[in-house]
Amino acid sequence: MKAILDVLLAILSIASWVIIIQAVLSWLVTFRVLDLSNNIVGSIWNGLERITEPLYRPIRNMLPPMSGIDLTPMVVLLLIFFLQQLIRRYGYSIAPF
Repeated sequence: MKAILDVLLAILSIASWVIIIQAVLSWLVTFRVLDLSNNIVGSIWNGLERITEPLYRPIRNMLPPMSGIDLTPMVVLLLIFFLQQLIRRYGYSIAPF
């Protein structure tokens, strides 16, 4: 059971890093440091979009529009951190062995 919780924590950690990397990449694209017409940057951007969009879509449907500011990544990160804390605090205490 603890191995399953460890794997779940690792997946949540990887997801949070992917979201952070995508946020930094979006800032770099917005400030024209990187260009999406570059094949490598475009491929990385498309891959990150495919990974994160299923996480973002339900949150975007619930959040009101914020005049150009997308708070969805921050909300998803907060949910991930909350789940990690729940698993660390209560999951390991309940898990046998």
